[in-house]
Amino acid sequence: MDALEQRIDDLRAEVRRSAMAGDRARANRLRSELRKVEAEWDATLATLAGPEPLEDAAMAPTAPLLPVREQVHQALTFLTVPAAPKLIVALHNALFGGTLASGQLTSLRRDEERSFKTNRHGRPYYICAALTADRLSPARGLLAVSTWSMEARVVGPLSPRVHFLKAAIRVAEHLRQPEWATLPARRLLWEFAANIPGGARTFDSMTPDAVQHAARTELEVHEDADRSHREAAARRVIKLDDLQQMFGTTLGLAPATMGEG
Repeated sequence: MDALEQRIDDLRAEVRRSAMAGDRARANRLRSELRKVEAEWDATLATLAGPEPLEDAAMAPTAPLLPVREQVHQALTFLTVPAAPKLIVALHNALFGGTLASGQLTSLRRDEERSFKTNRHGRPYYICAALTADRLSPARGLLAVSTWSMEARVVGPLSPRVHFLKAAIRVAEHLRQPEWATLPARRLLWEFAANIPGGARTFDSMTPDAVQHAARTELEVHEDADRSHREAAARRVIKLDDLQQMFGTTLGLAPATMGEG
């Protein structure tokens, strides 16, 4: 086990160096080898742990306990910001032990819109679209929750970075509790940390506190401007009907408010 763990650490460092050097082919080869060694580590651990008790095996669920829309709602509620399916899947599977796959989210927003048209406000919440600040149209690939404030569901030019930083802070806060700092969760945090200046130099040196501090430091630079942009857009959303407020408009540029150019 010690030898395997050392090899995993070495491979991670080599992958990082290759990626930073721009050698994508070597980085991909090393990632493939890393996955094999990690699988060997898992198999070795399972052997050491012995066979699974029969009663535990019998009780193990064979399917997710929550429907897909509820798993998505759980992830979005945790994040508190609009997110793309890739992040929703990664976060839910890493933090909540989910079994989501991106393909399951492909038609979710359309299904929610169809349900809303059939019976408006018939559900406590809907997985709806984030709206672009300029056109109030559906933001490509971004999901939100209908019960959020209008300001929270609008995305402006700075919003992608602001949302990334806020998501990093949420994950870091979660991992400050040792019982939640599983290997999948730490890998997810590393995906954030590696893209935040000062987040962490290496996977092993990464700490939730350091990632949170680095994310908050950068967030202070962008947050006020982003909020101002989204607040202005949110005031225009109230001119739309219920359906458009939830799922956006495709009518072109939304009308400006009185006094706006």
